[in-house]
Amino acid sequence: MKKLRVAHYGIAHDHSVFAMQMLRRYPDVFEIVGVCEPDETARRVFGGKDEYAGLPWLTEDEVLTREDIDAAFCEGFELRSVSDAQKCLDRGLHVHLDKPGGTDLAAFRRLLDTAAEKHLTFQMGYMYRWNPAMQYVRRAVRSGALGTITGIDATFSVQYNEEKKNWLRQFPGGMLFFLGCHSLDMIYQLLGQPLSAQAWNRSSGFADGGALDSCLAVLDYPNGAATIRSSGVEPNGYADRMLKVVGTKGTVKIQPLETPTVMRVSWAKDGESDPYYDYSTGVFPGFLPGRYDAMFLDFAAMARGELENPWTAEYEYGLQKLLLELCGQ
Repeated sequence: MKKLRVAHYGIAHDHSVFAMQMLRRYPDVFEIVGVCEPDETARRVFGGKDEYAGLPWLTEDEVLTREDIDAAFCEGFELRSVSDAQKCLDRGLHVHLDKPGGTDLAAFRRLLDTAAEKHLTFQMGYMYRWNPAMQYVRRAVRSGALGTITGIDATFSVQYNEEKKNWLRQFPGGMLFFLGCHSLDMIYQLLGQPLSAQAWNRSSGFADGGALDSCLAVLDYPNGAATIRSSGVEPNGYADRMLKVVGTKGTVKIQPLETPTVMRVSWAKDGESDPYYDYSTGVFPGFLPGRYDAMFLDFAAMARGELENPWTAEYEYGLQKLLLELCGQ
């Protein structure tokens, strides 16, 4: 198997170090040509981490001109990374872009169009698409096993310190844009485009400058509603992250979403209501050694032409458009 020769382009994203851990875990799949961070401040702040030790540092020009690079993992500042990704696609590199895809919908559309025109792999970094429990739910919904879906509730929260809460101010929609986008992706996978959607992005008052660290979004579908809650001030928010999918034939609840992934399935018995349920609970092994492994291994397979990207350009565009609308863009 030919190794995919990659450049790690940008290191300021929260996921950057985890992405690098994954790349280094599979030396038979990935050859890391080097790391690039055009922003000197970001390189000074983040570049000393162990994950980057011993790797060559590349200039931006080297990433975009060297012939021994096949792909780029764009893990820079969230509001710069779309521009980074466009440069890489223009150069003819396959691109993994960490979520959430920037604030300029036209620029995001251009990414998708360039990848299609050049027959390049373009992957968004929504790693929960590869969560085994989420894959189970996706199959159960699409096969009709859960019946008609009448409601979805999703929670994706964390407890940020003051510095991080203030950092949220740069994003329209705050928590919904940066973390709630994962919940939106889960719902969009299952139900697609809603009839209408509205978000309430608010400041809890515990951060300077009115950072939008508390959100509620409601998406209206023909047979029910889906809700998203995302908070940056929730104690134990990580462990309480949750997805609940309610259907006429069964309900699935995943909580926590990972480490470990725990899923409870409740099947309706002969169409009866409570208390006639058959409960089954499963603890999934979760992701491979890391939460990004399966996603990146699929990226390599797609770049080698061995796998078709299951996430179409139209899916990615529709998701990004809906996210920006909910964030007031």
